[in-house]
Amino acid sequence: MESGLGPVSTPGALPYYVAFSQLLGLTVVAMTGAWLGLYRGGIAWEGTLQFNVHPLCMVIGMIFLQGDALLVYRVFRKEAKRTTKVLHGLLHVFAFIIALVGLVAVFDYHKKKSYADLYSLHSWCGILVFVLYFVQWFVGFSFFLFPGASFSLRSRYRPQHIFFGATIFLLSVGTALLGLKEALLFKLGSQYSTFQPEGVLANVLGLLLACFGVTVLYILAQADWKRPPQAEEQALSMDFKTLTEGDSPSSQ
Repeated sequence: MESGLGPVSTPGALPYYVAFSQLLGLTVVAMTGAWLGLYRGGIAWEGTLQFNVHPLCMVIGMIFLQGDALLVYRVFRKEAKRTTKVLHGLLHVFAFIIALVGLVAVFDYHKKKSYADLYSLHSWCGILVFVLYFVQWFVGFSFFLFPGASFSLRSRYRPQHIFFGATIFLLSVGTALLGLKEALLFKLGSQYSTFQPEGVLANVLGLLLACFGVTVLYILAQADWKRPPQAEEQALSMDFKTLTEGDSPSSQ
């Protein structure tokens, strides 16, 4: 039975940075909803409002929830590794499902309106990021949640998993900024340069998106904010003990 990891200290500044990241993330989600409600008519699955499902779902899934999934191992430093791992995977599942809804919404909307698909830089980057995200989740599940992978294989793949996780998150933020700019240019056109209220609000939203991404990446980049080595060693020993006990004759 797994339990807490004993006296593992928490860096003094870490909770404040995490709290700041959550404040930014929730503000981004709220401002996205406000932008769509005030200037785009709200959201619905039918009619012209179906398109608005896309930006809201992408911000919630590919930005906010994906960012939180990356922070799980910084926030839950004392909890059992297996519990933290499951939470990390579940957040990614929720992010993927919500993003998939947003992707279906925009393709369905384009089909109903007879609009072209996948011609803009935003759409190309979006499809690339979504595919990479799915591959990253599937491979991560196969290596870290599925019990068949060996410890040595997990250890060799872990640096690549961490690198691509942060990279895909960064690409998600960049793709969201491209989509925001594209939406403003489509609707406002030349009026965008006249400081229209919608343009100002969307620009602030873009800055907050960038700040959220930078804050999450900063937290991930701090070496002394990672799970302590003793926590990782204890988690590995618990996994090994569980595996060997499961294979012993007395456990069958």
